[in-house]
Amino acid sequence: MPVELNFLSLLTGCFATPVAENPTVAMVEAAYRAMGLDARYINCDVAPADLGDAVRGARAMGWRGFNCSLPHKVAVIDFIDDLAPSAEIIGAVNCVINDDGRLIGENTDGKGFLTSLKTVTDPKGKHVVVLGAGGASRAIAIETALAGAASITVVNRDEARGKAVVQLVAAHTSAAAEFVSWKGDYVVPEDADILINATSIGLFPGVKDLPAVDFTSIRPGLVVADVIPNPPHTAFLRMAETHGAITLDGLGMLVNQGVIGIRLWTGREPDAKVMRDALEAVFGA
Repeated sequence: MPVELNFLSLLTGCFATPVAENPTVAMVEAAYRAMGLDARYINCDVAPADLGDAVRGARAMGWRGFNCSLPHKVAVIDFIDDLAPSAEIIGAVNCVINDDGRLIGENTDGKGFLTSLKTVTDPKGKHVVVLGAGGASRAIAIETALAGAASITVVNRDEARGKAVVQLVAAHTSAAAEFVSWKGDYVVPEDADILINATSIGLFPGVKDLPAVDFTSIRPGLVVADVIPNPPHTAFLRMAETHGAITLDGLGMLVNQGVIGIRLWTGREPDAKVMRDALEAVFGA
């Protein structure tokens, strides 16, 4: 009997610059193999001026979807067809789904972080402090507020960007929100329950860099999280642990947003443990 042959792989990937150090490919392709899928995840170094061409190319080649990382999370909106509700609120896209030729932008960063956070604490009723006001900060502030956080404090050096995140939280959630200007070492308030580094400070190769925080204000029992996956156990987390904090690394956020992305692209549920194991093998964690 003739055998039906199909050598057409399902294509996904990431558009960013730089992108060579993006480890998402390791965990996503590990998940694809475990799922028995003929699928690829391809890192593409795309300059800002070429983003439109890259998106059009992905559409023309029938890619199932792609991630967008820095610096494209906002700019990509101009080249896709529609936004999911969370992406519309946050104003940034990190995951694009090809729905029968229509490109839909989603934001899975905040959802991925929230899933990870809930392994150590529920943000409901809590005071959450977010360091930074970039795309990750916006997503995390919105998703933790929607999950019931009582108040969100955004700490940032650029006042306009910080206040924009606060206004976003106030407009779309019931959480109280305030902006604090980041001058000198930030003193963590005594009533804070969760402290999140949503900046890139400490990311490889700057692995010894620390956010400007007064670490003596970190008390035992405070939940301290970092969004940085490389290295997983950042200098920030190590320092917080010396003061008795409960820490949460950035691998959980990366894995969980990847789980959501694969689900959106394939309609199937990947194995999160397979994905985390792949990342830990990469980082020697």
